[in-house]
Amino acid sequence: LFPLPVRGSEGLYMVNGPPSFTESAAFQRDSGKNCKAVAFSKDGSLFAWCSGEKVNIVNVTGPELLRSFHLPKAVCLEFSPRNNILATWQAYSTAKDGTAGLPNLLLHDVKTGKCLKSFIQKKMQNWCPCWADDESICARNVNNEVHFFENNDFNTITNKLHLQKVNDFVLSPGAQPTKVAVYVPGSKGAPSFVRLYQYPNFGGPQSALANKSFFKADKVTMLWNKKATAVLVIASTEVDKTGASYYGEQTLHYIATNGESAVVQLPKNGPIYDVVWSPNSVEFCAVYGFMPAKATVFNLKCDPVFDFGTGPRNAAFYSPHGHILVLAGFGNLRGQMEVWDVKNYKLISKPVASDSTYFAWCPDGEHIVTATCAPRLRVSNGYKIWHYTGSLLHSYEVPSGEEMWQVCWQPSLDGVFPVKAVKYQAVPSELPSAGPKPAQAYRPPALRNKPVTSTKLHEDEPPQNMRPQSGSSDKPLSKTALKNQRKHEAKKAAKQEAKADANQESTQSSAPQSAPRSAAPAISSGDPEVDKKIKNLRKKLKAIEQLKEQAAAGKQLEKNQLEKIQKETALLQELEDLELGL
Repeated sequence: LFPLPVRGSEGLYMVNGPPSFTESAAFQRDSGKNCKAVAFSKDGSLFAWCSGEKVNIVNVTGPELLRSFHLPKAVCLEFSPRNNILATWQAYSTAKDGTAGLPNLLLHDVKTGKCLKSFIQKKMQNWCPCWADDESICARNVNNEVHFFENNDFNTITNKLHLQKVNDFVLSPGAQPTKVAVYVPGSKGAPSFVRLYQYPNFGGPQSALANKSFFKADKVTMLWNKKATAVLVIASTEVDKTGASYYGEQTLHYIATNGESAVVQLPKNGPIYDVVWSPNSVEFCAVYGFMPAKATVFNLKCDPVFDFGTGPRNAAFYSPHGHILVLAGFGNLRGQMEVWDVKNYKLISKPVASDSTYFAWCPDGEHIVTATCAPRLRVSNGYKIWHYTGSLLHSYEVPSGEEMWQVCWQPSLDGVFPVKAVKYQAVPSELPSAGPKPAQAYRPPALRNKPVTSTKLHEDEPPQNMRPQSGSSDKPLSKTALKNQRKHEAKKAAKQEAKADANQESTQSSAPQSAPRSAAPAISSGDPEVDKKIKNLRKKLKAIEQLKEQAAAGKQLEKNQLEKIQKETALLQELEDLELGL
């Protein structure tokens, strides 16, 4: 079940997946140390690798070599979605006399081995053409416009999407009609924008399905959901001009194919580390904010559904079926993982995979691989295979002096594995899954025999369900709505207080004459200036009354406070004169 290719200084070999974890006999080990890249086809049936001399394609189930291409400099490989084409890329180089070099992006027919088309593609970033899932459309970004080919005929450009400077584009997944998200960076004070089009309707801004413009974007990441109904856009600047963050500044935008768009309001300031769509296409999870980071699941209205509180995390991974979510802290964090049951929002397990640089779900939705790979980390290279309940099932570390560069699962098409009920009990394992002992904080000799006091810099916020409770029609409120609600509540409270004060004053006015004159009921003179003076005098007399009470309680008053009390008689006289003049 699900072999894992392992690529490193020991060569390239396949390991059988759960439950055996032995080296696969179906794949003959390539012991060369120059394996630059590996690739599976989308359905997992074909496997290709470049050995430093040749690019080879094999059938995963059998050891026979299907195709071999002499491409010693190839460093990138990718299959088209239906396995018809293998795309290869090598670094572009000009000829010695300065003339244009040879095409470096090649498209090979997998069945015949023939090279269908070659292009010059100078940048490694976004080197591979993008196909629709049925291969009816293929697209490339060429000199700031998107070229479209149909039915793998690369000799005819059937369509062009030309905007002033298309920087990036993403085709929608799934069935026809194919949609295209394009990003155009802002220039000369104009904002950047992302537009959604339906292929082949590219006739200007009016033909776009949706449009969202924004400032503060040096680069964007566009993420389609599985049903191709919406795109999430993470817009980021290289530099945060406020100086608050080393990572620059990020904002998260939501754009739907029905024309709706919104800025996703994130309750905590700081970087956006990761955003992932749930496979159900109606929810997404964002990990954001200065450490300890927050993680929140939002719905399509961009309202929070569940808040996981704060913790040491910078990545999120939904299982292939979308029923489990892993929040993890990799890279410069300790490798702590939280495995959550998404349906009930209950924590399943908290395994720790220290020094991990890679994480991937197995297509069965049960197993996980974590790995420490070079060049990100050059020591303790190896991989671990876990069950989501927290059990460590297999662990491998490369011998000293060797490196591991890549490990990955064999993919599988959706629907091959049925969804299984979520387990909470850890599955049995022969390996202890206890994480490393946390390093003890340094304690000076004078404190070593004394009890340890808590030295937590941050109190972590607990998880919180943001869904409205059954029976109540309250929706989770956005920032603006919460602000308005608080204002409304404050006004209501002020009104009630004023009412209570008025009642109190009316009872005091019916009391004997010894009660202070400031408690008299308000009478309007018809002159706003006079009313204002009366109001101010009453305010001063009320303050004097409070100072007298404080003095009676034994409080030492300041000089200016005592002077205020001495003015009481004069103020009462002034108030009486004003009221007599009414």
